[in-house]
Amino acid sequence: MIRDLRFPNSAVVRVPERLVLRGGRWTPVDLTVRYGLFAHDLAGNCLIDTGYSARVTRGPRSLPLTLYAAILRPRLTQAALPAHAGSVSTILLTHLHADHVSALRDYPDARLIGDLGALDHFLQAGTFGRTRHGVFRELLPDDLRARLIPLETLPEVDAPFGLGAARDVFDDGEVLAVPLPGHMKGHTGYLFARQSPPLLYAGDADWLARAIREKRSPGAPARWILDDKEAAQESAARLNAFSDAGGRIVLCHDPEPLA
Repeated sequence: MIRDLRFPNSAVVRVPERLVLRGGRWTPVDLTVRYGLFAHDLAGNCLIDTGYSARVTRGPRSLPLTLYAAILRPRLTQAALPAHAGSVSTILLTHLHADHVSALRDYPDARLIGDLGALDHFLQAGTFGRTRHGVFRELLPDDLRARLIPLETLPEVDAPFGLGAARDVFDDGEVLAVPLPGHMKGHTGYLFARQSPPLLYAGDADWLARAIREKRSPGAPARWILDDKEAAQESAARLNAFSDAGGRIVLCHDPEPLA
C-alpha cells in the first residue's frame, strides 16, 4: 500500500515561458524541480529521483558542473534533499540528468531502481559525451551499477489508460514503471495505478501540463536537447490519451500547484 505520496519542490529555475511552451511569452516563469516521496509497506520510505541539491550549487565541483550551475542558476528550496526526507530505503530513477540525481550520493544504503541500458550508455560515453547530455559522473555513486536493480528484470504488465507495457516495481500492482522515451535515454515515468484517479509522475516528458493539454510542446531550442524527437511525440500522445481517459499527470518542472 502507498502512503503519504507527495512531490516536493527542491529548487526553482527561471526561464522565459517561450522556451517551455510553444507560442508562449518571453516573460520569465519559475519552473519547479520536483521529486517524489512516498511510503510503501514493504519497500519503506521511497523517493522518485532526488531533485537538485547543494552538490550542484556549491562546494568543490568540476568545471563542467560549475558552468552548468552558473547557466541554469537553480535556487534551492527548504525541501531540497537530503535534509528534507530523512531516511530513505529505495530510490526510483526517471533518468540521469543532474537535476534528477544530484543527491544520490547522500543515500549510500538505498536500493536504486532504474534503466540499466541507459546507465551503461552514459558510463561508457566519456566525459564529453556525458556532459553534453547533462550527466555528470561526480554526481553518480561509484557503486551505482552494482546497486542498481534494472527495470528490465521486473515483472512486465500492461499499464491502464493506453500507457502500454510497463514494469511492476514492487510486484504488487501499486507502482508501475512506464517507459516514456524521447527526452533522454531510459526516461521512465512511474504510475501509481491504485490511486484515484491513477497518477503518473511523468518526469520530463514535458515541461508544463498546459503544453500537454493544449498540445503546445515547445519547439527549438528546447527540442534540440531531446534524445529522440519522434519518440517524444509518441510519448506525448500517450500522455494526452492518459489524461483524456481521466488519469492525472504530475511533471517535474510544472509550476502549477498540485491539488
